[in-house]
Amino acid sequence: MASIKTAGEAVARIAYLASNVVLSVQPALAVESEFSKYLHGFAATQAPGLVAKEAPEVVALRHNVDPLLSAFQPLRSGKLVSVTTPSTILLSSIPHLYKLAHYPIVLHVALEPFNYPDYSEITAIRQCGFIFLQSETLQEAQDLALSAHALAVKSGKGVIHFFDPANSKDDVPIEPESRELFEETLDLDAVRALQLHKEESPSLYVDVGRRATVTEDNSPVFASNRGENEGAGKTPPETAAGKSPDRGGSSVGSSVRESSVESRPTVSSATSIDSVITRSVTSEDVNGYIVDIWSKIGKATGRNYQTFEYTGPENAESALFIFGSTGLFVDELGAPKSSEEFARFGLVTARLYRPWIGARLAEAIPASVRRIAVLEQIRKKTTKWGPVLLDILTSLRTGPSTSGAPLIVGHQLGYIEPATVRQALRGIFQNLNSRTPIQNLEVGSREGPRQSLAQYHLVQPKVESAYMKILAQVFGARLYVANRLGATNAGISATVAASPEYGFGSLLARSDHRTRFISEVKRAAATRDFATDIPRNWLSKWALSAEDSKQVNAIAPDVISRLSNDGSSLASTLLESKSLFFKESQWLIGSDAWAYDLGNSGVHHVIASGANVNMLIIDNQPYSERAAADAARRKKDIGLYAMNFGNAYVASVAVYSSYTQVLEAMIEADQFNGPSVVVAYLPYNKEDDSPLTVLQETKKAVDLGYWPLYRWNPNNEDNGEPNFSLDSERIKQELEEFLRRDNHLTQLMNRHPHFAANLSESYGTEVRALQKRKAKDAYNTLLESLYGAPMTILFASDNGNAESLAKRLGNRGKARGLKTMVMAMDDYPLEDLPTEENVIMITSTAGQGEFPQNGRAFWDAIKDTTELDLSQVNYAVFALGDSHYWPRKEDKIYYNKPGRDLDARIALLGGSKLADMGLGDDQDPDSYQTGYAEWEPKLWQALGVDKVEGLPEEPQPITNEDIKIQSNFLRGTIAEGLEDTSTGAISASDQQLTKFHGTYMQDDRDLRDERKAQGLEPAYAFMIRCRLNGGVATPSQWLQMDSISSSYGNETMKLTTRQTFQFHGVVKSKLRSAMRGINKALMTTIAACGDVNRNVMLSPLPTRSAFHRDVHQVSAKISDHLLPSTTAYHEIWLKDNDSDEKQTKVAGDAVVDREPLYGPTYLPRKFKITIAVPPHNDTDVYAHDIGLIAIKSADGNRLEGFNVLVGGGMGVTHGNKKTYPRTGSMLGYFPASQIHLVCEKIMLVQRDHGDRKNRKHARLKYTIDDMGVDVFRSKVEELLEAKFESPRPFEFSSNIDTFGWQKDELGMNHFLMFIENGRVEDTAEFPMKTGLREIAKVHKGDFRLTPNQHLCLSGVPDEELDMMKGMLKKYKLDNLHFSGLRLSSSACVAFPTCGLAMAESERYLPELITKLETCLEENGLRQDNIVMRMTGCPNGCARPWLAEVAFVGKAYGAYNMYLGGGYHGQRLNKLYRSSIGEEEILEIMKPLLKRYALERKEGERFGDFVIRIGMVKPTKEGKTFHEDVAEEESEGE
Repeated sequence: MASIKTAGEAVARIAYLASNVVLSVQPALAVESEFSKYLHGFAATQAPGLVAKEAPEVVALRHNVDPLLSAFQPLRSGKLVSVTTPSTILLSSIPHLYKLAHYPIVLHVALEPFNYPDYSEITAIRQCGFIFLQSETLQEAQDLALSAHALAVKSGKGVIHFFDPANSKDDVPIEPESRELFEETLDLDAVRALQLHKEESPSLYVDVGRRATVTEDNSPVFASNRGENEGAGKTPPETAAGKSPDRGGSSVGSSVRESSVESRPTVSSATSIDSVITRSVTSEDVNGYIVDIWSKIGKATGRNYQTFEYTGPENAESALFIFGSTGLFVDELGAPKSSEEFARFGLVTARLYRPWIGARLAEAIPASVRRIAVLEQIRKKTTKWGPVLLDILTSLRTGPSTSGAPLIVGHQLGYIEPATVRQALRGIFQNLNSRTPIQNLEVGSREGPRQSLAQYHLVQPKVESAYMKILAQVFGARLYVANRLGATNAGISATVAASPEYGFGSLLARSDHRTRFISEVKRAAATRDFATDIPRNWLSKWALSAEDSKQVNAIAPDVISRLSNDGSSLASTLLESKSLFFKESQWLIGSDAWAYDLGNSGVHHVIASGANVNMLIIDNQPYSERAAADAARRKKDIGLYAMNFGNAYVASVAVYSSYTQVLEAMIEADQFNGPSVVVAYLPYNKEDDSPLTVLQETKKAVDLGYWPLYRWNPNNEDNGEPNFSLDSERIKQELEEFLRRDNHLTQLMNRHPHFAANLSESYGTEVRALQKRKAKDAYNTLLESLYGAPMTILFASDNGNAESLAKRLGNRGKARGLKTMVMAMDDYPLEDLPTEENVIMITSTAGQGEFPQNGRAFWDAIKDTTELDLSQVNYAVFALGDSHYWPRKEDKIYYNKPGRDLDARIALLGGSKLADMGLGDDQDPDSYQTGYAEWEPKLWQALGVDKVEGLPEEPQPITNEDIKIQSNFLRGTIAEGLEDTSTGAISASDQQLTKFHGTYMQDDRDLRDERKAQGLEPAYAFMIRCRLNGGVATPSQWLQMDSISSSYGNETMKLTTRQTFQFHGVVKSKLRSAMRGINKALMTTIAACGDVNRNVMLSPLPTRSAFHRDVHQVSAKISDHLLPSTTAYHEIWLKDNDSDEKQTKVAGDAVVDREPLYGPTYLPRKFKITIAVPPHNDTDVYAHDIGLIAIKSADGNRLEGFNVLVGGGMGVTHGNKKTYPRTGSMLGYFPASQIHLVCEKIMLVQRDHGDRKNRKHARLKYTIDDMGVDVFRSKVEELLEAKFESPRPFEFSSNIDTFGWQKDELGMNHFLMFIENGRVEDTAEFPMKTGLREIAKVHKGDFRLTPNQHLCLSGVPDEELDMMKGMLKKYKLDNLHFSGLRLSSSACVAFPTCGLAMAESERYLPELITKLETCLEENGLRQDNIVMRMTGCPNGCARPWLAEVAFVGKAYGAYNMYLGGGYHGQRLNKLYRSSIGEEEILEIMKPLLKRYALERKEGERFGDFVIRIGMVKPTKEGKTFHEDVAEEESEGE
């Protein structure tokens, strides 16, 4: 092992090896302490300890969250606990220290501040019952850390090991101690005995009476509990014998003296109880134990330690006793130049500070010493005489023989510069040797170096700034934060000034000041001391509304203005306090540290006072089962606590869940006359966590009810309104029912916090177990009537293939007479597995060789267990995967990894194979079916049912074509599914049909695991996509879309790459209302998705409004012409079910309907049309089924016709080379008047000739490649009864948006603003959604959505230009100061809502670009447009295959990288690297960008550059997309 360089590293290593749990107390979770970097390094590598069976648990805790509370639960569970901490927590932890002193806990304390620590933190707690050890050097830190743990085990008492880290910062590195020394010193047998014993306690606040005890017959006993018969039957089986060197009869075997309250048998049944004398551990016992420990260390290493260490000549006449930083003095006294000057001086320090053994001090000091200077480095003196001085006086100058005792002189040790040490020593000895020494002489500077005193400042974590920004936005200049960080408070430390008590006092004083000021104003208004009567009138008006914040803040500027103009002395006096003319919004800001005992008292005072004070308390504890179960920490529910008072406004909010609700709560809190508490959720593991991490944690907590969103206003009942308003959608029904039960459950959990974990578990583990048991029992009941051998089939499936195989295998097994049962692995009760006879397991492969979602819990349960005996179980495994999915050799282990792991694990647990594992490979001719066809017969043969005759013919699987034709023109059972309140989902077939109606069923994938753990169904919700011709919306439509997103969705809107609005998070119960709201805006969603023609796209064309109008009319004509004719949309979504409107029916229940263009089966696959207007290819015209290139008339002012491209498409399947992206092929030119018919005929050819058997081969691009372009053209011309003309010339110059203000030919102004990845939302930093809503209220033009996900504010007349610019600036919407890379980027939605996503996209691309922008700046590329796109899967929604650089999700955190797309959108890119993560992406991109900056030719685009330098080869057509890639995919295994 490498040498150890710092005391923190040495101590951290010892603590890790000698503990089950290490509590790492840190200034902040993202700020390392003296120890934490090393502890987290050990934990990250799962380094083994010597005490813990598994890797010790390292728990990071912020210093202000009552960290020592976390020690009680593991200690009472029989675990050895150590704490690494700065000294700053000690004083506030005194209430806990008195209890912890009777447990074998070790606190390693690094004294602060660095370079000049304050030892008063130690002296202040010296009587708390702990043992104190002090080390000074690096080697001593290691040895005494080990000694502390050994002493805690031996004595049964808590030990505090403290040291000054700066004292040893220049020490020579040391080697770690040997394992043999560690084991011998620590006494592992005693440790094991300790771990066997646990104790129960109903509450943290109940003193269980633990006391460290010792028996006189050398038999160790466990810590006694008051009220028990001490000494009776408490001796453990193992005895750690060994006598104290100092006391012949006492035991040193009390290493297990404080673990259990249980009775234990004695070592010998022949030993009489009366012969065992039990007593408390004494100071002499402790001294004996430590001497014994140091003796072992000395024998092994030659390093000897004493209770008090004396260094110096044996005939010294004077001595220094230093309680402080000794390093400088030791160095100076040992220096050659000082040897003569200080030859008769010695140095004394305490190794064992508590218990203080005075006799050992007298023994350590030579008899020749006549004078002792005591130096105490204590900056917070509370008494005249220092505590160490008093200890020494008591030891040496009291008792029967004090004659000849040395003279003792106390000194206060301050900060000493290294250059002045000798001068300080001279001063000390001069004072010591004078006839009348000065007591308490100060040596050095009391203040110390500034930089050391400010080693860590209280700072607000960056992630928490969101709430402060919202406060500032809402209240502006009115905001006053009484305990804000960084405020100047004379004589008050930053820590105290940030406390709730100080802030509350400050606010009371400020409130009193304003009350006095109001009285002064009233008196002034009654006088005639002003120059005119105008101020009097205004002051009177002000005084009448002084407590009404809205009115008084409106007139305050006028009052100040009138006083300023008056010029009288009275006006000047009032203006000295002019800020008090405003009624402030006064706030206290706190963290969840206020929810623990040591911080909660201040909250109590504020609420109990009834004062008009607002508190914002930010809670950052992430949702987790472990956190929920940590009842011993006694974290208060401040919201419930405040509501029980009945006089406070209370709100529970989460900015990453509902921005709107945060605003409402803050405004209501400010308006409430009385105490207000806003408890704000912002979960993070470290202060520098990304917003994505915070978002995911917030969603889990809110969705599962861990953090409900609500508002409580006790004044509402006076207005006939409910006091309680629940704002959490997911738990609304459950919590309303809970509230109707008068909060009995909450009150129960509040009174008995240790029930909380059980109650929480009842929603999760127990419910889930019950579900599994019921499902299994139902199957068993079903199978009782069947005959034949049993066969249990367990599957794990993400995309449904493994599940389909399992069900098909089950049906085939039944046909062969087997009793089959088919279940998802996670639904199966694992305890039943050893009782099964034949088990078949079928699993697909997810992510990076991971188990699918519904098999992970099963795998996690069996992968490490050794308790399952499967020796009586026969099994077989079939695995599904893709051998080309992970092309690199080092990644081949991921191919079918779940199946391989499962097969090996079941075999290891004793299972007998029915057949060798089968491997299904997507690269085989029939995909996974090829391998399955070979494997299944072997299974039937092994089960003896391979020769069964008369097997029934299996029905064909239901396809999308079957669903469509049976749907009765897209009706299916959608209406019935919407009425089903038992689930948030709809049936699988209806999920396919609702796409035609413009909505997809999804679930929140951030919440899948947690909801499953709670026994809940996925968080189902729906995505709604509008149909918006050409992306043009009116201001009223924008306002309606904004309202729908807030009322029914997740409070955001997505501007999509298909130039329309998209809403997410619409739950089923609100789906119909949302659809009606869209219809009310004269918009629709029909055919926005599904196997029909979708939204027709169009360039926003801000500089040519007249031409845009012409083209937009054509796009609308095409869209309307190709719209489905079914009336199902109107029936399901718009018709009032209570109306008398009747639908005509014939032949029973068949609705009269027809589809003249589509027919009953519609199209084989989706169909997309776009229009581009040269020179802008901002619609990616080559990427669609039909791409129309607008051709202008000869004068360039009007639309003449279109060049027609066909066969573009972006969808691909990873690893399947039969799928590929394709750019459109030119058919020719056609006049604009007939272009809607051209589109119709192209669509009809695809309808009749497209592949309806294989949906992966069903797009128009494959139809054209199968038929050939010429044949396809002829079929279209045959239907048109006309020929295409030769294409007209055109030229594209880019496919990105042109941002900023532009003026069209009509004189109107247009502003194209940047909306990153199309997400319109409000955040604390950027109130975008609010800004656009306010603009829509006054805008008279239109909004044009761009295909690159941005927004064009169109049609602003010159007279409104300044107003609009002002509004854009106010809401930061005019900010275009972004890099060219960011402005040219685009991403799909991906996680958390897209069910197809394999990796992050929208939420990750901005972070990746941020990490590249420094490189862009360094190489002068900030303004260069490089088209970068990212998608979460290969379906290509953001059209990544045309980007110059693209990242396509392969698995979570892994992407395929593509290079070489055309800047004009005309050329496909090519695979460069497969399955790379962020680190590899940056390693590739940064040097490449630098090379591009240095080597590019004039005007050369990035995509062209990477081809020219040979990084990739150009893709000339879709069919060659997979050829000549830079990283060849190797063959599968």
